[in-house]
Amino acid sequence: MDTASGLRTLPLIVDGDPDGPDLATALHAERPRIRRLLTEHGAVLLRGFPVGGVDGFGQAVRAFSGEPLTYAERSSPRSEIEASIYTSTDYPPEEEIFLHNENSYQASWPRLLFFYCDVPPSTLGATPLADIRRVHESVDPSVREEFVRRRWMVVRNFHEQFGSSWRYIFNTEDRAAVEAYCRGKDLAFEWVGADGLRTRAVRDAVHLHPDTGLPVWFNHITFFHHTTLPAEVREGLLELFGGEDRLPSNTYYGDGGRIPDDVVAHLRDCYRAASVRFDWQEGDMLVVDNMAAAHGREPFTGRRRIAVAMAEAYTPPAEQRRV
Repeated sequence: MDTASGLRTLPLIVDGDPDGPDLATALHAERPRIRRLLTEHGAVLLRGFPVGGVDGFGQAVRAFSGEPLTYAERSSPRSEIEASIYTSTDYPPEEEIFLHNENSYQASWPRLLFFYCDVPPSTLGATPLADIRRVHESVDPSVREEFVRRRWMVVRNFHEQFGSSWRYIFNTEDRAAVEAYCRGKDLAFEWVGADGLRTRAVRDAVHLHPDTGLPVWFNHITFFHHTTLPAEVREGLLELFGGEDRLPSNTYYGDGGRIPDDVVAHLRDCYRAASVRFDWQEGDMLVVDNMAAAHGREPFTGRRRIAVAMAEAYTPPAEQRRV
């Protein structure tokens, strides 16, 4: 297993031998070393290993991290390929998916993300990455300090006949099960109309990386804010729902105050300045430290089939949580 050398890169490319051991075997044997590389670089791209398709990808995930996690409290449409192995977000290919950290709006989240390129796109379609240590450093100190002090809030509206239903998001038909889940995850909820649901979650914008202790910009403030949508989509949704507080998702300061549009534009600029990309090759497997690197998706042409798994649930220590 060969590793590129030099300064910190994102992702670090680790080259395999097509005639060597399969990826699951290699990952099991090299697990401590790959862990160290993830801590240093934030993401590792494993390229040139015999994988064995999506089944082999699932075996590799299990060899490295144990059983993958079920996608809970969902924020985007995905299809399950096999047990806890999913397609990447099923958005139209012409749409960009902005940089974000998986499930950072929840009370706990996966530490590691795994992506496998089964079919590469014809053009574009990269999974851009951004070092959120660098994002944290580049955010204007006054902006950063205000979010540390006030935290941030995401409001999600699950409308009766628009978008993803609460049944899909929470993977249940049982309202009582939804309510129990929300109570256990510091998630405020209210039923709206005959079959609608509104949830509110207040979270920290800055977290400490569990391995390095460094502060990281770990949140969905920019991703869920309505100004990050394309202008024509945003205007259409505002007209349809009649206000920002009725949108399928939007973000605020933790006390409910409106985040100025120019602040969110500044945050988008910080992510884009830190963003890097690579072109997918068939058989690539990308491992991402979810608390070190944000990820997104470029628009693309062609089939582009990327399988995704999440692993190693993490809940911040009690002394780092504020309810």
